[in-house]
Amino acid sequence: MSNKLLNIEQLMEALTKSWSLTSSSKWTSENPANGQCGVTALVVNDLLGGDIKKTELSKGWHFYNTINGKRYDFTASQFKEDIDYMDLPSNREEAYADTNESQYAYLRKSVFLYFNQ
Repeated sequence: MSNKLLNIEQLMEALTKSWSLTSSSKWTSENPANGQCGVTALVVNDLLGGDIKKTELSKGWHFYNTINGKRYDFTASQFKEDIDYMDLPSNREEAYADTNESQYAYLRKSVFLYFNQ
């Protein structure tokens, strides 16, 4: 990755432009964040460190990140309802169970390429 200072807005743009059916089989153009939580939490963790957290929702676990004590949920837009965050500790293994190697490799490469343009 280049020495560009990474900011949250740029990261959100990189993720949004990278999400596709290749990063989640649940992706749609109407709801691009759908099904992207685990893979996104992993890539954000790769880039920024911090912790992976989870919250139980009606359809299962939802993964997101905390960095320097602040919550960052890049895939919250997939939900119509507000999320009552539990901020339960999670880890890469649990988030990875929500994705697969090809989805993770694709999203990671796509986001990293965005910042190395």
